[in-house]
Amino acid sequence: MNEALRHIGMIMDGNGRWAKQRDQPRTSGHRAGVDAAREVALHANALGLRAMTLYAFSSDNWRRPPLEVNGIFGLVDQFFDNDLEPLDRAGIRLNIVGRRDRLRRTTLRAIERCEERTRDNDRMLLRVAVDYSARDAIVLAAIELAGRNIDRDGFDRTLKA
Repeated sequence: MNEALRHIGMIMDGNGRWAKQRDQPRTSGHRAGVDAAREVALHANALGLRAMTLYAFSSDNWRRPPLEVNGIFGLVDQFFDNDLEPLDRAGIRLNIVGRRDRLRRTTLRAIERCEERTRDNDRMLLRVAVDYSARDAIVLAAIELAGRNIDRDGFDRTLKA
C-alpha cells in the first residue's frame, strides 16, 4: 500500500437509483450500500489504512419521504447492532459524527453500544457521519469561536497563562 495514503472518505450516494434501475425498492439499494460499505471498510483495514470516513446520512436526507428515512435508520440501527461483528473482529473502532439531537432513541442507543464495544480497537478508525452537514459543522465552530478572543495569529486570548 502507498504509505502516503492513510485516510479515505466514501460518500454513500446512488443506492436508491441503483435499486430503481433493478426494479427493486429503494430500501434494497440502501441495504446493498450498507453491505458494500462494510466490505470496503474491511478491505481498507486489510490494506493498512488508518482511517476511513463514511458519509452515511447527510442532514439534507431528512427531506426524503418519511418511510424512506425510517427504512434508512432501521438499516443504521441494524448495522450498529448486528453487522458490527466483522468490523470489531478486524480491530476497527467506530466513531459516529454529526448531530445526535435529531436521531431516534433506538439509533442513539445502537450508536453508544457500538462506540463502547469498539473503543479499544486500534487498527483503523471508521468514522460514520450520520445527520452530518459541513454547513452545520462550520456554524457550530463559528458559534464556539464567537465567545473567544482570538487574535490575528489565531491565539485564544481568553485563556489564562
